[in-house]
Amino acid sequence: MKNTMHILQIPAFLGLVLAFNAWSDPVCAPSKWGANDEIGAANYVTQDQVILASKLIKQGKTHPLGIVIEPGMPAFPPRYTRLQVVQPGQQFGLDGAEIYGWESSYNDDVLQMWLGSGPQLDGLGHMGESGQFYNCNQGKDFSDISGLTKLGIEKVPPLVGRGVLLNMAQYYGVDAMSAGQPISSADIKQAAKLQGVEFRQGDVILFHTGWTDAKLKSDPDLWVSTIPGVSNEAAVYLASLEPMAVGADTWGLGAVPPQEGDKVFYEHITLLKENGIFILETMNTGRLADEEVNEFMFVLGQARLKGAVQMIINPVALW
Repeated sequence: MKNTMHILQIPAFLGLVLAFNAWSDPVCAPSKWGANDEIGAANYVTQDQVILASKLIKQGKTHPLGIVIEPGMPAFPPRYTRLQVVQPGQQFGLDGAEIYGWESSYNDDVLQMWLGSGPQLDGLGHMGESGQFYNCNQGKDFSDISGLTKLGIEKVPPLVGRGVLLNMAQYYGVDAMSAGQPISSADIKQAAKLQGVEFRQGDVILFHTGWTDAKLKSDPDLWVSTIPGVSNEAAVYLASLEPMAVGADTWGLGAVPPQEGDKVFYEHITLLKENGIFILETMNTGRLADEEVNEFMFVLGQARLKGAVQMIINPVALW
């Protein structure tokens, strides 16, 4: 009987251990900005940072960092973009005089698209691991078909600060990097040294690979199926720099397919989930690279659609 009791107690004890481990969740630690934080590295936006960034405007030049979005443009499947231009109330011979009392004519438009198409901001509710997202939030608790109840894009304040560009195509001596070509932390450090780029806390770090300029129009199928980008270990290094956001002129930031031993898209976990660092994709970096603009003021005020995961964007670089 005594031996039987010991046998019965063992699984009960193991159950308590497993329950404790699940409850304590040693893998997840609250954000350094607090257990209730929902904006991550946007906390780096301060009055002092904005004033310092504004001093980078020397020539009065501006540049749109969002590429032009077109209906039917390639996107990570099953994403798509569709646009309809309509003239409500003006069909069947009706005109403005009958509707408004004067000869008015107007167009309206209806947009059907995935917000993760084209130039985009990845919010902190975009990608997690094993159901867990930024700041220990569980997807089952906040992911609703009608919108996120936490970590929504509307929570993100204006992202304003210092932007820096690393021209990786120039570093490798090419017009455009090749499909799946990885960028290592050693490459980042060396490119920054050669191009005179100094990283600071709260920066927006952008990579120019030349991929979109070279392939979006000439080979859209290739453009959307593979990309050069940062390796998993490079993402860890980037996170250690404490930037506000990291982006590139590609649709995914990390190399696709990844190099051997890497996990595809895992840079999203390192940056978004583990560090609250925003990701910017399909950025229009060509002009900055051509004019050797490595430092600029970065300004982004995205549409504040409540509960949205991502948002199409057009940040502005000023120098």
